[in-house]
Amino acid sequence: MSVLGPYAVFIATSYALVALVVGGLIAAIVVDYRHQQAELRRLEASGVMRRSSGKTSEQP
Repeated sequence: MSVLGPYAVFIATSYALVALVVGGLIAAIVVDYRHQQAELRRLEASGVMRRSSGKTSEQP
């Protein structure tokens, strides 16, 4: 770490914190994706259809 000079601890800590934040964001995205998929399966099982999958009625 002597290559980084007197700021080595600050630099290493900053990189570690950024890695934790990015990892947390990725984990939150994965959890939300799984929740959305489960909700979609529940809605489709209950008979609710997507607006894009049915016929559209022409509204003037």
